Amino acid sequence: MAQHIHILGVCGTFMGGIAAIAKQLGFRVSGCDANVYPPMSDQLQQLGIELKQGYHIEHLADEPDMVIIGNAMSRGNPMVEYVLERNIAYTSGPQWLLDNVLKDRWVLAVSGTHGKTTTSSMLAWILDYAKLAPGFLIGGVPQNFGQSARLGDSPFFVIEADEYDTAFFDKRSKFVHYRPRTLVINNVEFDHADIFNNIDDIKRQFHHLIRMVPSNGLILTPEDDCAVRQTLEMGCWTNTEFNHCATGWQAKKLEQDGSDFEVYFNGIKQGRVQWQLIGDFNIDNATMAIAAARHAGVPTQVACQALQSFVNTKRRQELLADIDGIRVYDDFAHHPTAIRKNLDAFRQKVGTERILAVLEPRSNTMKSGVHRDTLAASLDAADLVFLYQDEQLQWSVADLVNECKGEAYCQHSIDDLVDVVSRQARAFDHIVVMSNGGFGSFHSKLIDKLKLLKQEV
Repeated sequence: MAQHIHILGVCGTFMGGIAAIAKQLGFRVSGCDANVYPPMSDQLQQLGIELKQGYHIEHLADEPDMVIIGNAMSRGNPMVEYVLERNIAYTSGPQWLLDNVLKDRWVLAVSGTHGKTTTSSMLAWILDYAKLAPGFLIGGVPQNFGQSARLGDSPFFVIEADEYDTAFFDKRSKFVHYRPRTLVINNVEFDHADIFNNIDDIKRQFHHLIRMVPSNGLILTPEDDCAVRQTLEMGCWTNTEFNHCATGWQAKKLEQDGSDFEVYFNGIKQGRVQWQLIGDFNIDNATMAIAAARHAGVPTQVACQALQSFVNTKRRQELLADIDGIRVYDDFAHHPTAIRKNLDAFRQKVGTERILAVLEPRSNTMKSGVHRDTLAASLDAADLVFLYQDEQLQWSVADLVNECKGEAYCQHSIDDLVDVVSRQARAFDHIVVMSNGGFGSFHSKLIDKLKLLKQEV
């Protein structure tokens, strides 16, 4: 009889990926979440995974062999308390993944404050294109695969390596469980203010990760990132290749918006990429993915060919609708650096056409106000800025209105925000909606309102 595991917090992308992989390994898998919702709920149900709503102890009545506890769970949760009181075997998602999958694989881990999901998706696609059949677990939905995780049929496993903590009982970063042979560090900035006091805390966790990469492995980093350089100076025992470096990896743009570029290694041209994506940051992501794939044996020219058919991850510059020339995009950007790079990329692409930036400051760090002083400047590329003041925010977003370069508005209601954005929009506008959550269904409400206004005209 198959061993039964139950997952607390199963509808998160990472834990949902764990569920999918466990099912492929032959486990009986069930799970519960505070909100069992699409698209993850649909994906899991199609795999035959039993889903239950809420955290009720009766969900454990059939006594699973193991409970995997997500890092959103804390003491006081009734199911957590039940597991502890009854001495039911439990573990974290990262630890389960190491014990059951990663310990026997060539792990290619993609870490950093920004670009993890996109770079991981690119890397998995390159390996797949090269017929290496990798496994992967990514914190988003790579559209080339249509799923966030799979076991794979080869030694290679690509994982998005998050620095967030593991579980209430294991406060180390999740990525210390992954033991990569190939490690990408895209960048290091201060984030996750709910668990880190300062950037030194973050660098310390990254150094723990660096300590685990074998001497015959490879670490890929940008040469010009100060925090990454300081982390490496704490000690590194592995061969390292650098991006933005004449004696390492470089990219040369052939189109201003980043849709066409050449890749160089040690000053020698390796290939050319003409693709759907835009932005200098995506060129950086691509260069890292190409370099990591090369370490796994994929010729650089093949990697460049693969990226020409790469479809960006959902919620990354994703075009949702075009209503009479008004384009609505969804993007996950929720840190000032990511917001700035995202809007700069749109500006390079659209030229003088108007950009309407809509932002929900939703992450725990944003809610605390840590990035308040740099947020307005990150929106400079937008012509109009629309800010949402959620009641959980610990500071006044309205105070930013006068600091924004473009004309800015602040609303306390999703419906009011939909109304003001829809009435300001006109043909050839690009509405870029940025949030790391559902944003109260703002996207669909805005599209519906724009269609209604079109009918009225």
